[in-house]
Amino acid sequence: MCAPSLTQLPVVPRPARDERLSSWLNRLAQFYAMPINVFLADCGLNRNGAAALEWRLGEGEGAILACRTGMTVEALRTMTFEKIAPQARLMIAPGNRYVCPGCPAGIHPKRRAFPWNFWCREHNLRLAASGGRNLEEWFPETVLALLDFSAHDGAMRLADWAHGRDEGVPSVPQLLDFLTTRHRKSSPPSLAEQPILSLEARRANHDFLTRPIARQALLIVVPEYDRVAPVLAKPVRAGLLSLAQGSLLQNFALTAGLGRMSTDPVGYAAMVLWASDGEGEHRLRQALRGWPLALRRRIYGRFQRLNRIEAQASHATGWRSLTNSDSPSLTITLGESHNHARDRRPSP
Repeated sequence: MCAPSLTQLPVVPRPARDERLSSWLNRLAQFYAMPINVFLADCGLNRNGAAALEWRLGEGEGAILACRTGMTVEALRTMTFEKIAPQARLMIAPGNRYVCPGCPAGIHPKRRAFPWNFWCREHNLRLAASGGRNLEEWFPETVLALLDFSAHDGAMRLADWAHGRDEGVPSVPQLLDFLTTRHRKSSPPSLAEQPILSLEARRANHDFLTRPIARQALLIVVPEYDRVAPVLAKPVRAGLLSLAQGSLLQNFALTAGLGRMSTDPVGYAAMVLWASDGEGEHRLRQALRGWPLALRRRIYGRFQRLNRIEAQASHATGWRSLTNSDSPSLTITLGESHNHARDRRPSP
């Protein structure tokens, strides 16, 4: 029951579908031409900002807002992030991470605060970067269409993890730790990664051409990203921070990589080990230590098998492919990538 001093606002625009609480409260404040802190104080909520309310809406705060807006406390709570697991809260952006060309600019859906959602459900449109290039500008249409399948699998896994429903093994944090582990030592841009420059320009850009770039497992699991990403932007932050602080392109690649590794952890982990150098292999084995023992044994068995196949293939002339019918991820062309640390050039 409302206190006598709390009367319902005369006009209350309804929240949009999936709109987050802070977005709706800011729209109400703008509607009444008030700064948000003044509006909340007028509602009797002068101790908390709009952002704080959407983390956890207390009984008293919910009752006050319900009285002022005519909404139920339950409806208000669906607009908050209180059901998000604590370790996933660093993923939530203060506003929209990406934008939909068809959505009003002032509305911030909850789904769009997370880094793994790349489509607008309302308009069936691909979300765009707030600034910079969009995914369609990075990838050919056919490549992007295939990546969408892996990104969809990764996004479903991440959404379950964020809501505390994920029971997959390896866990989401373990997979992100593996994807962001350096599989070989840092190295300057390869010839394939360098722009075409004159001799004078190469001298002027000597620092760029000799700058060591971190080489992470993500580049092996998602080679499509390796081929298009700017060389200086290829490295991502470690672990969960990679998604929390990544760009649209980086987050799309990470989500697709997580989807692929969720589908075939043995195949992709073995492939990254196969592409690593000695130091990288040690780092990767450290990252795998938390994985179940039975899964690790399968990975190391597959890795040893790849090494045996490679040794046999090294005696043949020309390019050779290693294809494993049980693991779609293990179709590898010897010598095809500058990210392969071991010498995989064809025999003369």
